[in-house]
Amino acid sequence: MLKMRAVETGYGDAQALFGIDLAIGEGEVVTLLGRNGMGKTTTIRALMGLLPVWKGHVEFDGQDLTKAPPFLRAQAGIGLVPEGRQIFPTLTVEENLIATAADRFGSKRWHLDRIWQVFPRLLQRRTNRGNELSGGEQQMLAIGRALMTNPKLLILDEATEGLAPLIRADIWACIAALKAEGEAILVIDKTIQALTTLADRHVVIEKGRVVWSGSNAEFLADHSITDRYLHL
Repeated sequence: MLKMRAVETGYGDAQALFGIDLAIGEGEVVTLLGRNGMGKTTTIRALMGLLPVWKGHVEFDGQDLTKAPPFLRAQAGIGLVPEGRQIFPTLTVEENLIATAADRFGSKRWHLDRIWQVFPRLLQRRTNRGNELSGGEQQMLAIGRALMTNPKLLILDEATEGLAPLIRADIWACIAALKAEGEAILVIDKTIQALTTLADRHVVIEKGRVVWSGSNAEFLADHSITDRYLHL
């Protein structure tokens, strides 16, 4: 479904990615791992068209998106839950969800009633503005907003960063439910234990390069990966 091949990009004259390869198949859950500052979010920005691709290619569902603007990538079926959530602060919960609603592929899987079922807390807060929500509620809203686009691929950048343990558990349960429904997911997070219960494959980045990729079983069998590339 998704293919990033030999992607290079950066900020100004400073190169940040050096030939990134990343692939995600239908229904797969893939993680992007690495210490802070190693290129994970930069990879997402290049994937979403928020940074220009200097070299390489980005292909999604058979379409060449290498030079496409961000809105075309969203229309192609990529839903992003960005780092920092970036919900609309002055809109209500319901307005935030309606603002992104789309069903370009005729799936009709995600609509307001369905979001209320998955996140009953959001139903309770449906008339509250975005800036009146807790951090956990904002993250639920950011996920719900992305799902309302009925994406083929859902990307979660720092899925549970800064959230209380109980809220984290709710987010992981939601991701597990999405996986069970066959949703393709790319997730960035530091909670390795939770990720290894969900992911099919892992990709590890170090200084803008892929230094390891493999199955969840291979990752769990090789403790040196965590020691070399993920511990601070």
